[in-house]
Amino acid sequence: MARQTGIIKLKGTIGGMTFYKTSADGHLVREKGGIEKSRIQSDPAFQRTRENGAEFGRAGKAGKLLRTSLRPLLLNSADSRMVSRLTQRMVKVIQADATSERGLRNVIDGEAELLFGFEFNIRGKLGTSLYAPYVGAIDRLTGEASVDLAPFIPVNMIAAPSGTTHFKIISAGAEVDFEAETYVVSTSETAILPWDATPTVAISQTNALTAASTKPLFLALGIEFYQEVNGSMYSLKNGAYNPLALVKVSGL
Repeated sequence: MARQTGIIKLKGTIGGMTFYKTSADGHLVREKGGIEKSRIQSDPAFQRTRENGAEFGRAGKAGKLLRTSLRPLLLNSADSRMVSRLTQRMVKVIQADATSERGLRNVIDGEAELLFGFEFNIRGKLGTSLYAPYVGAIDRLTGEASVDLAPFIPVNMIAAPSGTTHFKIISAGAEVDFEAETYVVSTSETAILPWDATPTVAISQTNALTAASTKPLFLALGIEFYQEVNGSMYSLKNGAYNPLALVKVSGL
């Protein structure tokens, strides 16, 4: 692909060239081409293409459902390429399905645990922001997705972006039914705490889900950064560097 320059930016197709805009890379242009859709849908030579397309579409749908379940936290904790990165990870989950035929592989029969450690915000990763030890746990019997942190000194154990004066710890438990396209979510957060040398109290957050669930369960943990100005708290840089990651995943 090529990048459009100049004052006038084009959109659409002209002379075999397609002009378009992306949120991440701006105005781009590429040559129009490819094989007709009808041939891909029916020609036996493109059987593998159809299978790959079906599974990619299934991955995109599953990723959207997971994102929707965690939307209360993702509103301030996601980068511009998060959707495509999550879809790619979901493709790996689906490809791990060892029972279904190619083209019919799915998340339920795949390995949801491959989503463990997924960072929703590349600009501010949990793994390089929170150094305080924490224990995340998912109890299927009780339906509790919990996280516990012992007391810690914020300036020593949290790598905060410039301008930070305060922060809070956030978490969520999500139960996702990828077949029925439904979910249950529970969220927790601390009060807004000062980012200073004063030790915190012990932090314990329990997110209640369905007891004895048979669906994939997820535990997300993150931080939101704030700046105090004249006694009011403002989300630092609109949450651009807020980390959020999946710290526990329990498949079937």
